[in-house]
Amino acid sequence: MNRFTMNVLLTFLCVPGLLPGPAIGDGWADARRDPEKVRIMRDKAVVLVVGASGSIGRPVVSEALRKGYETRALVRDPAQASLFPDGVQIVVGDLTRAETLHEAVTGVTGIIFTQGVNGNDPKGAEQVNYGAVRNVLSVLKVPARIALMTAVGVTKPSVGHDWKRRGERFVRASGLPYTIVRPGWFDYNAPDQQRLVMRQGDTHWAGSPADGVVARAQIAQILVASLSSPAANRKTFELVAERGAAQTDLEPLFAALLADPADSDDGLRDQDNLPLAKEPSRVVGDLGAIRGKFKD
Repeated sequence: MNRFTMNVLLTFLCVPGLLPGPAIGDGWADARRDPEKVRIMRDKAVVLVVGASGSIGRPVVSEALRKGYETRALVRDPAQASLFPDGVQIVVGDLTRAETLHEAVTGVTGIIFTQGVNGNDPKGAEQVNYGAVRNVLSVLKVPARIALMTAVGVTKPSVGHDWKRRGERFVRASGLPYTIVRPGWFDYNAPDQQRLVMRQGDTHWAGSPADGVVARAQIAQILVASLSSPAANRKTFELVAERGAAQTDLEPLFAALLADPADSDDGLRDQDNLPLAKEPSRVVGDLGAIRGKFKD
């Protein structure tokens, strides 16, 4: 067994949600009944938060730390360390320069992407909504569980949405285990609007809170929870909240979803309105370079 194979095996053994088949669900469920086993499993899991200083990234960092994960915040400016609770590891890197990200991904077993830019600035959207995903995963050497946040209505064509969607495709093509969360409008929910709903198909295109709303704290909860959920693997969904109390058990929500098609770079039931044949050559080249990188 060579060193690379050994590293891959160790990663899969240590990260909740990475092992295939029902055994991981059974094992993690058993561990949950033993607080010491939970501590040991999570002590071995290192979660990197990309976009950590943002309005979703900060609650994600806090949630991951609260859940007992070794939590790493990727920032561009070391002065941003003051944004995070004690115990968070700060790593400095530039999402637009892959060569600065090696330290950030070394030893990670989970990566949560929360970065994103609004509007129709082509350069910014490409660099942040897509380029950050490409750059981080391009320097990743050993498999990690991915949680990627994009947006409700992401399949409605626009400059910003199209680059987010390309980021989704890059994750699916990589062969890594993943969950893609498309949240509704942040914190537009009423106080009694806490019951989470996961939709598939991305048919809400109003471009307003009418598409769905959800609290930032609940987005963070779902992103972190997806890392240890076998039921969340290879699933893409919109996350919104309706009137009612928040669920205490998230597994039934993940389990009720259908997985993305194995032979497609798009999410389940996504419209075929961003054909690969018409994509920029650099995007097609990126997909070819990452495709299946972690499958063997």
